[in-house]
Order: sequence, then structure tokens, then C-alpha cells
Amino acid sequence: MANTQQLTNLTTQVRRDILRMVHKVNSGHPGGSLGCAEFFVSLYNDIMDRKEDFDMDGIGEDLFFLSNGHISPVYYSVLARSGYFPVEELNTFRLINSRLQGHPTTHEKLPGVRIASGSLGQGMSVALGAAQAKKLNNCKHIVYSLHGDGELQEGQNWEAIMYASGNKVDNIIATIDLNGQQIDGSTDDVLPMGSLRNKFEAFGWVVIDIPEGNNIEAILKGMAEAKEQTGKGKPVCVLLKTVMGNGVDFMMHTHAWHGKAPNDEQLAIGLDQNPETLGDY
Repeated sequence: MANTQQLTNLTTQVRRDILRMVHKVNSGHPGGSLGCAEFFVSLYNDIMDRKEDFDMDGIGEDLFFLSNGHISPVYYSVLARSGYFPVEELNTFRLINSRLQGHPTTHEKLPGVRIASGSLGQGMSVALGAAQAKKLNNCKHIVYSLHGDGELQEGQNWEAIMYASGNKVDNIIATIDLNGQQIDGSTDDVLPMGSLRNKFEAFGWVVIDIPEGNNIEAILKGMAEAKEQTGKGKPVCVLLKTVMGNGVDFMMHTHAWHGKAPNDEQLAIGLDQNPETLGDY
């Protein structure tokens, strides 16, 4: 378990990784990745109980499923810096024959990746299947998942959300990245979803709010509260309020950087705002 300063230092380095990876190939999704950096760092370095060696069966450890797979830069960076594969492999992001494709895949056998998540809306169903498998195996560990708020406009999510409560899948914590932005604009402009708290509660879930989703201490506290609610007969949802592009001032609070790479000058500005802490790859 790392202390808050260590997690903060790692988050800063992860932001550097994200910017450099996307810039190198002039392709990728920096906005949502930057907004979830604190969450991923906290999840893999404090919150989850995970085994040292990766295997696909996942027995005897907590599991994580990324549903909004386009934020792969933050996923790959944190996996690498958490020991799943060499940090130097981040140099291969989105290159031909790389294990680090734009959206995570499983046929590349990248340690840490359990599902391909290029198609939005499917991660909830997969995570619920894994959670039920744990219950059948009498495994007391938790399944975590992450979903974009715009992604919830996909109907399959709500079938899964209804299924979870109907079958008392109470060993899952599904986190919603509530940044209010998606590829074509704000979620309210594209398709307003109203109160997600009210919706999840109406579907029989326990809902935990983390209004400061880019604050590591707030994340640790909120996720601990969520964990306390598992095993009580209801699935758990965390509404994580984040800022798209967090940590790079010109990328923040806008959908413009959902899928846009910084140029050389913008990269330099972004890196200057996030000084190197653990060493670039």
C-alpha cells in the first residue's frame, strides 16, 4: 500500500506517459485517460487486492474490467508501472503488431487485460459474469469495473444493471466516470441522462458519490465506503466526478481532446505542467 504522496507522484508520471504515447503516434484518447489517472493509480496501487503474477482465471484476487476501452493510454501506463509488463513497452502504443493496441485486446495476451473493450456498453455484462463466477467458486474477492458516462447511453448497460440487482450480484463495484463529456460534445447536449443516482437506485443498486474524483484521498475514502457496501445483497455503483483532461490546463473541461493528439508544442506545455517524477520510458 502506497502513501498519498507516492500515489500523487505516480499519477503525475502516468499523465506524462499518456501525453507522450498519444503524441508519438498522433492518435489516441488523452482526455478521458487524463481524467481517470488518479482513479487507476489508486485502484492498482492501493484499493485492489491483486496477485503478483497475472493469470486469466483471476481466482483469489480482485478483478478489474475496463468497459470504455478507448482510454487505453491510462490503462496501459498504470499496468506497466504496476509491474504487469515492462514500462519500455509503452513505446509501442498503437503500432503494428504491438500488444498495446488503441483499444485493449486479449489475443495479444497483454498481462492485466482480461477482455477486449473496443465496443462500448459491454463491460458491465462481462464484469457481472465474472462476479457471479466468483460467487459460484466461493471466492470472496470483488470485481471492479469502469464505464464512461456517455457509454451509459448504450442500452445493453441497463439490461445488465437490471440483471445485477435481480440476481443479487453484490460483489461488484461499477464506477462511472462522470466527466459530462463525450466525443461529440457534452453528454447533456448529445443525450441527457438525468440523475444517474436516481436511475441506479431505481434499478436496485447502492450508489456512492465521489464528487472530487481527481483527488486521491477522496477516491480512497469513497472506494472504501463502496467496499463496505458489498456482500449486503445489492450491487454497488460509484459515481466518480472527474474533469476530462485533468492536469493539462488546455485540455480540461472540454470534449475537444476526447480523441485528439497534442502537437509538439502542446506536448511540451503538457509535460511542463507535469514534471517527471519516476522516469520516462
